[in-house]
Amino acid sequence: MRKTATILGALAIAAVATPAHAETETRIETRGGVAWANGAEEAVAGVAAGVDFDLGQEESGSVFFGVEASADKILASGADVVWGTTARLGAKVGNGGKIYATGGYSFGEGEDVPHLGAGYEQKLGGSGVYLKGEYRHFFSDFVDVNTAVVGVGYKF
Repeated sequence: MRKTATILGALAIAAVATPAHAETETRIETRGGVAWANGAEEAVAGVAAGVDFDLGQEESGSVFFGVEASADKILASGADVVWGTTARLGAKVGNGGKIYATGGYSFGEGEDVPHLGAGYEQKLGGSGVYLKGEYRHFFSDFVDVNTAVVGVGYKF
């Protein structure tokens, strides 16, 4: 319960702190890929919901800022769901593309850890559907973990 309140609080703060003139895009997505650490690899799957705020006036080349809440699970026996809050900052590129850097915090039943990453998102045609690819590195006191995922989402 406390973790859900933390996620919702972070999203609310980001929404209030954004200038009123900024255009917003709300998004939901599903993703899957691979997580690896110390030579071991496991499949990972997750979902996320977020909001992106357009900080520029142009369709192509403008800067955006976003926040998201996520739930990811390594698809191995006994693995817990990892919850996350993440911010992203990037630029719109080309026709419907976004390149960005991410940073945030992940928490679950075990150790709570910060994470950094980068990704690319491409809008498909005139619809709200997009495809993405993203890398994240999770900084642990025990074993750092990397993930690479592809995803599909919808903006509204």
